[in-house]
Amino acid sequence: MSFIASGAEILGDLVAIRRDLHRNPEIGLDLPRTQAKVLAAIDGLDLEITLGQETTSVVAVLRGAAPGPTVLLRGDMDALPINELTGLDYASSNDYMHACGHDLHVAGLVGAARLLAARRDELAGNVIFMFQPGEEGYNGAGVMLGEGLLDAAGEKPIAAYAIHVGPGPRGVFMTKPGPILAGANELHITVNGVGGHGSQPHSAKDPVPALLEIGTALQTMATRKFNAFDPVIISVTQLSAGEGLNVIPESASLGATVRTLSKASTDKLATESKRLADGIAAAHGCTAEVKFVVTYPVTRNDPSTTADTLTTLRAQFGEERAVDMETAIMGSEDFSLVLEEVPGTFVFLNCSPEGLDLATAEFNHSPRVLFDDGVLGDQAAALAQLAYSHLGPQQG
Repeated sequence: MSFIASGAEILGDLVAIRRDLHRNPEIGLDLPRTQAKVLAAIDGLDLEITLGQETTSVVAVLRGAAPGPTVLLRGDMDALPINELTGLDYASSNDYMHACGHDLHVAGLVGAARLLAARRDELAGNVIFMFQPGEEGYNGAGVMLGEGLLDAAGEKPIAAYAIHVGPGPRGVFMTKPGPILAGANELHITVNGVGGHGSQPHSAKDPVPALLEIGTALQTMATRKFNAFDPVIISVTQLSAGEGLNVIPESASLGATVRTLSKASTDKLATESKRLADGIAAAHGCTAEVKFVVTYPVTRNDPSTTADTLTTLRAQFGEERAVDMETAIMGSEDFSLVLEEVPGTFVFLNCSPEGLDLATAEFNHSPRVLFDDGVLGDQAAALAQLAYSHLGPQQG
């Protein structure tokens, strides 16, 4: 049975929740106001609530009328340190912004909890609702896993789902089997030389040209050492050297974000980046320190679960609204940590406002990005239906 009509009935409440969160964003692992808003929104649903100890997470368990398996649904809650420039009448009231749509994720998960709680008598099994802080680089999912998320219902889930909003034709769901998002890694390189006077470079060992050469060579390495069909993206985003204009510094450093779609490329990159930095630094009479950090692994959808997900969404919303993506996206997600433990599917939901030119629409993390919260009823319905497909009456 479809949840679409029920989702439409609660759309107004979900929009109100989303806009309140949008106006009052919080970042990182400590989101006390957001946590309180979630608790108020799910109050009265007869859920088993566990609050995080190291973070302001909320884990809510819905137990069906009969025993059965467990399904996990995730909604991340944190915003970004961005000053909003949308001009919305409910724009952020502080220096942060829900520029990645996590306010919609929270409201959508609240909606799914309400829809499934209303159909508790039809469920054979449990649903874990995972309200997660700290997705934006704080390893919130890892913290929640460490605090026993997967045991919240007494047994490990058989499936896990998350829906993430983004720009594109309104109301279209997109996913694919296998890698759907890249792994996120950090590369830090420091070149150490011998400082001196800017007018006497021959008497120093200048680390700056060595560092600049390394930054350029990293781009060449990505295209010459790695298969184009297993892509690697290296973006140098930080450069640091001396402060005095006439002083050759002792050291210079760079920082880069690195995205990969396989463990093989990740491991190879750690080795090759050190080889490259050491070689170039030595050619300049300097030495290099290289630190490679794996932040989030590749987000990998389970093929069987994902095939069922597309079938479920197409049956509910129509063929044209559930699309099989051709390629992965090089962004990253800590829901990848959940999918390493539980077979599941990460789904995108397009929600650009009607009339917006999709060719020029701002992407997630932009201070001007716009999301149409009119999709929240369908978002809640989709999450509820994915859980119901495992726990509801099974067709023979």
